[in-house]
Amino acid sequence: MSKGHGVTPAAATRLKPQMSKILLALVASLLAVGAGTAIASDQASRSTLTVRSSAYGKVLFDGGGRALYAFTKDPRRRSVCSGTCAKAWPPYLVSTRPKAGTGVKASLLGSTKRSDGRTQVTYNGRPLYYYVGDPVGQVRCQSVSEFGGLWLVIRANGRLVR
Repeated sequence: MSKGHGVTPAAATRLKPQMSKILLALVASLLAVGAGTAIASDQASRSTLTVRSSAYGKVLFDGGGRALYAFTKDPRRRSVCSGTCAKAWPPYLVSTRPKAGTGVKASLLGSTKRSDGRTQVTYNGRPLYYYVGDPVGQVRCQSVSEFGGLWLVIRANGRLVR
């Protein structure tokens, strides 16, 4: 080996622990970026409203395939469902601006601030909710009377399914 070029075996032995730390840090950084991208992608898909077929015709779903409901007790652009109500009927919350997917009228899409400061999606002025017992792709609590009002799925034109 010529002088001044490369790393001597003794120097390489001393550098191995440092190189391992650098490599681990690089791998951890790449994994964190990938996880952040997956989370952002999941949040983006969930913040997109879509229209899908159901037993009640074509109604609103989130981008993850969960059915969305309106509560007839809510005044326009304001939710009155909190506490026990919000545990059974979780509000459809977003951290980014909601998007209109296939079949959704962007002009009817909006949001409102809840009393806790979080942003809830609205459609035709009605705050949207999930039902905690609905599996993905299914509507199980259409026209249920709970917490002083009816829970109804919504058509793409903004009308409630009665």
